[in-house]
Amino acid sequence: MHQPPLVPRPAATLILSRDASDGIEVFLLGRAPHAAFVGGAYVFPGGAVDPSDEDEYLLTHCVGLDDAAASRSLGLERGGLAFWIAAIRECFEESGLLLAYDQSGELIRLDHPGVADRFAAQRRKLISGELSFTELCRSNRLRLAVDRVFYFSHWITGQGRPRRFDTRFLIALAPASQTPSHDSGETVDQIWIRPSVALERHRRGDLKLVFPTIKTLEALARFTHTDTLMEYLRTPRHIAPMAPRTATGRDGLRFLVPGDYAFAEVGWIDPEGKRIPSYEILPGIATHLSAKVKRVTAPNPGFMTGPGTNSYLVGTKDEIAVIDPGPAIEAHVQALITQAPGRIRWILVTHTHMDHSPAAQLLKERTGAELLGMPPPPEGRQDQGFRPDRVLANGDLLDIAGCRLRVIHTPGHASNHLCYMLEEEKLLFTGDHIMQGSTVVINPPDGDMAVYLASLRMLQREDIECLAPGHGFLMTNAQEVVERLLIHRRDRENKVLKSLRDLGAASLEELLPSVYNDVPARVHSVASRSLLAHLIKLKAEGRVTEDKGRWSV
Repeated sequence: MHQPPLVPRPAATLILSRDASDGIEVFLLGRAPHAAFVGGAYVFPGGAVDPSDEDEYLLTHCVGLDDAAASRSLGLERGGLAFWIAAIRECFEESGLLLAYDQSGELIRLDHPGVADRFAAQRRKLISGELSFTELCRSNRLRLAVDRVFYFSHWITGQGRPRRFDTRFLIALAPASQTPSHDSGETVDQIWIRPSVALERHRRGDLKLVFPTIKTLEALARFTHTDTLMEYLRTPRHIAPMAPRTATGRDGLRFLVPGDYAFAEVGWIDPEGKRIPSYEILPGIATHLSAKVKRVTAPNPGFMTGPGTNSYLVGTKDEIAVIDPGPAIEAHVQALITQAPGRIRWILVTHTHMDHSPAAQLLKERTGAELLGMPPPPEGRQDQGFRPDRVLANGDLLDIAGCRLRVIHTPGHASNHLCYMLEEEKLLFTGDHIMQGSTVVINPPDGDMAVYLASLRMLQREDIECLAPGHGFLMTNAQEVVERLLIHRRDRENKVLKSLRDLGAASLEELLPSVYNDVPARVHSVASRSLLAHLIKLKAEGRVTEDKGRWSV
């Protein structure tokens, strides 16, 4: 019987920081080895948000923040302030540190024996359930110091885990007049430690850390003093949720977060976290992307090709279509035939650059498949041996291999470039129109920057859920990817214009170092082709002029 996905439980974590002689330190608690959750690991204080954290007394006795403002900062309609209250409550239960103001408006001091003893007794009752946090605050006339607590990050336990939490990580400066003490129940040790030292000890294997703690420590290691940390925390910023996904590869299991190349693909292949996909692309190894699509990557990795050229096997039963058979490498052609679940009947090509189409003829000779695509243009380094049996055009519908593919003509990188939309899955095979990890080279005369940008804008009208590039992993949030590419090209164009204003009349070679100062010099020879494409576009628009190889605004 299919089980519904486990809904993550709201939780809050409080990172306590302080200045030490050699930099920022943070407070970590060592959890008991027998603890049901992350036993033996060192973690920040925290725990689940309890319904009692929304008690009216507590909500009205918070200083400097109300529920509306807290909820806005967390992206919630309501209930945001309960995360701050839960973080303070859990921190007191687990560490004995209490962020609260006394009747005089001062941060409560727990360094006097009588006061310390009283709160220690109340803490024990709070942990045992004999006393509620509301009763503790009411009896001591406390107001919670939520104005000292700042939102830092958002972590959601990935699908498929037996316990899932939707955790907001908050940060505060540790109260100087209080001494922490672990509860000797769920926690059995405590340390103040510099983030970089904690990470180094984890690498050595003598300090167990869980993934969100590791990534948080990596972020905190950038700060040398708490004043710079507090300045950062007070600066408005967007905090995206981090929901790690588990993947495997030659180096064993690994957690992926947004920004990791394989992150989107792992979520597409395994949305419920029931399997463990790979975080690497290896030549000749088939990756099942869906019930209808497998990817087999050619053994031609490199600077321009990434892990290699992706070939896609599309179909469900006896007849298979191949999209982009790749370079003419015998081992790759054999891998495609071996990995195909049925007879290869169709070979589709996105364009005729030498890493995408030359294997088409070899594959046709072995299988008798029909070649589909557009013929090569006469100029540039093209596969002049590719001769399609059927010439495709924009809007063509192909009912092949038990699938419906729609042809979208996307010139710019190459004049004969085609993308193919697998309409049942809203999956777009992009060839080199969109690739992962870098922008594509636009190489005149066949490459045309203005036409390329127009082709990108055309895709903004399409309902696309996922991009299957010619190089790299699947990419979801397709329209966001397209928008980022357009913004990147616009920003590069603005750098061209600024450099021309700064330099005056300049040659391509003189412009290159300033326009592409953000990429390694070793790739400047390739970047020069896209720079020329930008200049040709600007010239056509009347925004720059060219005289004997020198360009001016």
